[in-house]
Formats: sequence, C-alpha cells, structure tokens
Amino acid sequence: MTHIADGYRSTATTRRNLLKIGLWGASGLSLSGLLRSRAKAAEVGQVHKQRSVVWLWLQGGAPHIETFDPKMTAPSDYRSMVGAISTALPGVEYGALLPRLAKLAPQLAVVRSFSHTNPDHLGASHYVLTAEDAPIGTKHPSKPSFGSITSKVRGANHPQTGVPTFVRVSRTVSFDFDRPLWLGAAHAPFDITGPARNDLNLCVDATRLGERRRLLQAVDRLKFQFDAGGTAAGLDAFEQQAVDLVLGQASRIFDCTQEDPRLRERYGPGLGEQLLTARRLCEAGCGFVCLNYGWAPVPQETPFAWDMHLGPSQANAPPMPRQLRSIFPMFDRAIATFIEDVAQRGLSEQILLVITGDFGRTPKINQFGGRDHWPALSTLALSGGGLRMGQVVGTSSSKAEQPTSGRVTPKDLMATIFHVLGISADLQYNDFAGRPQYLLPDGARPIAQLI
Repeated sequence: MTHIADGYRSTATTRRNLLKIGLWGASGLSLSGLLRSRAKAAEVGQVHKQRSVVWLWLQGGAPHIETFDPKMTAPSDYRSMVGAISTALPGVEYGALLPRLAKLAPQLAVVRSFSHTNPDHLGASHYVLTAEDAPIGTKHPSKPSFGSITSKVRGANHPQTGVPTFVRVSRTVSFDFDRPLWLGAAHAPFDITGPARNDLNLCVDATRLGERRRLLQAVDRLKFQFDAGGTAAGLDAFEQQAVDLVLGQASRIFDCTQEDPRLRERYGPGLGEQLLTARRLCEAGCGFVCLNYGWAPVPQETPFAWDMHLGPSQANAPPMPRQLRSIFPMFDRAIATFIEDVAQRGLSEQILLVITGDFGRTPKINQFGGRDHWPALSTLALSGGGLRMGQVVGTSSSKAEQPTSGRVTPKDLMATIFHVLGISADLQYNDFAGRPQYLLPDGARPIAQLI
C-alpha cells in the first residue's frame, strides 16, 4: 500500500502514486479501476428513485415483547418484564424503556406480525438479510444482500459525490451475509471500519507523520502538488472520481466531527454516532447503509446483548430486566434523535429506517428468567421512506406467540425495500453459471398497509 509519507520522498506526486492510494481488499483493483467497474453496473434504463435505506440490525434477537408488543394483559410469565408505556397513538403501547420512541409513534410503523421459521442465529440472519432461508449453522450466503442489489442497480458510487452506494458502518453478523455474490465484487459493502476506510483516509501511519497537524499539512501538500503538476488534466472521468473521493469532500462525510457539537450530543455515543454517520451518508447520495446494535457495540453491562437465555451457559449474566435497562436508553435516544433529525432536514420521505434482527424471543419466560430463540414473531419497525407511518401492522396472539393477522415474512420486507428504492420486482441478473436469477423471491409482495 502506498502511504502518503512515501510520496514526499520524491519531488512530485505522480499519477501512478496517486491512483495507487488504496488497493481495495483482495481484489487488487485500484480505486479508479473499482469505480470504473462499478459504474458499468448501472443498468441503462433501470428506473429507480434516489431514496436511501438505513438498516439497523439487532443481532442476537431483540425480544419483540419488550420492544413493541408488551402484552401487559398476558400472564406474568409472558408479558413484558419492563412494563409498557402509552404512545402518541391512542391505544398503542410500546415497551416501557422506549419513552422517546413512544412520543414519535406517529412517525413509526410497527409490524407485530413479522415471522419466519428459522431458530438458528446464523440461519435466521441469512433469512432476514437475504430473504432466502438457510440451514442451521449457515456461514456463507446463497443470495446477494439488499445493499449489494441496490449497488448493482444504481452503480456503486454516486455520480456526483463519489460516495459508495452501499456502506457498512458496523458489521451486522459474524459472517458476511451482506455480500454481493454473483452480482460482482464491485458491489460489496464499503466497510468504514476496515481497510476500505483506511484507504479513504489515505492510510497514513501516524507514527511516521507524528501528529494530526502534520497529517493535515501532508494532505494539503498532496492536493497542491496534484493540481500544480497538471496531473488532473490527464485523468479520465473515473480516475478523477477516485481522486475526488480520496482528496475531495466525500471523505469528510464519514467524519461526524463536522457536525454541530449540540447535535452530536443529542445523538450520543455508540449507536448514536453510527446513526449520525448514516444520516450524513444518505444526504450525500448513499443508497443503503447497514449498522448493528447487537453483540459488539452495546454497553458492557450487557454481556450477551439481546441473546439472553441465562441459565448455565450465561450463569454470570445480570438478570434480563437489568440488561434491558442498560441496552434500551442508547437504543431509544439514538433512534429517536435520528427520526427527529431526518424530519427537521426534510428527508423523511427520502430515508427509510428499518429496525429488525434475526428473530424474537420466546414469549414464555424460561426457568432461568430469560427468553430463548423465537422466529415465529420478531421485532420489526420502520420509519420514513415515503411509507405510511403512524400505525401498527398485523396482530399477534394474546401471549405474543404467533401472528393472528397480516403475517409479514422476510421476502415481504424485501419487496417493501424494493418498492421504496424503485427496484423492479422482475429484475434478474445472471448467477455464476450464467443463468438468470430473479432477485425477489416468488410470492413476495410489499407490505400492503405501508404503501
């Protein structure tokens, strides 16, 4: 990899040195080559809207009862462990630890009938993230992810800003179920926590440059040498786009310190910073942003995050209500601030927030005071994206065990995302064997109450 400091050993920044800033992963593509290959992916005549999706993944299985379906009339060993709170919608209650979201219920659509059949973390994650069921223990995707499809349809970088169409702010699961497969490596997520982000930041070794001020001076000199040397005049459009992405405004979009400190304080750390980054990306033309509030980026008091079986395997874990009281304040604050911020900027029609995870938790509290895996009902809430908000979609049984009306499946969620993004339900691409494959499964329909 070419470090910026290496370039200053020569008297000028050459075209070759500049365009080798960042080889993207194992593909060996230069940044300009990647942009060129990605631009070819934008299908001629493909109709799509310039809307964005922010996919908030609750890895581990958030309990549907403690989030949006508290069932306080159920027996004590079924109903919400943390109580319920009335929302701004008459007769609708959320879990008691979501007071800010309860006030914003008119800007949310909660689905109480989201259901599938896979009880395994990996298999269920694959199912919800690709709309394709998978065997227990699945570690490799069999279908392209929603973000990769968005990238394939739109082209993987915004033509004006250079911002990637598909960005991973934090990894959703331990295995890469957000991969492009036969859509092509150009449509993998741009991972801002991994090597791609280092490339964007020029991967400058801090020990070699000493301090941030010297880094900024180095970038300024690189810009000056690039312009003064006349290098720009010899670049084709895609090489210029690569330069713009690395040296131009696009790299600043990933830097939340550019925001008003008061707004950053409203969002808060952790999930808040991730959602603020997601909003900035969407404003700049990113089409699909995925982030995770699960096993990794949660308070230390919640060692198993949402996956709270308790019992012998989690013998040293705090009681489930205590863990939930640690998890939910950041969750409630960050999501509520995101919804408010997006609305204040007039972007509610343009940005769809999807909140879901691998599955829900058993309605009946187990003998250890925890909840186990339960795919028959799962947490699902949406906000914005031009959909109809201020409602509860579907109903669940009196103990939150099964859907009783309006069952929604992963393929229906996928169809709803296609609808928001303007992707044709009949879209096909060739797989590795050259056979055309529909991206949307048979029978998938957008959630009718939302459109």
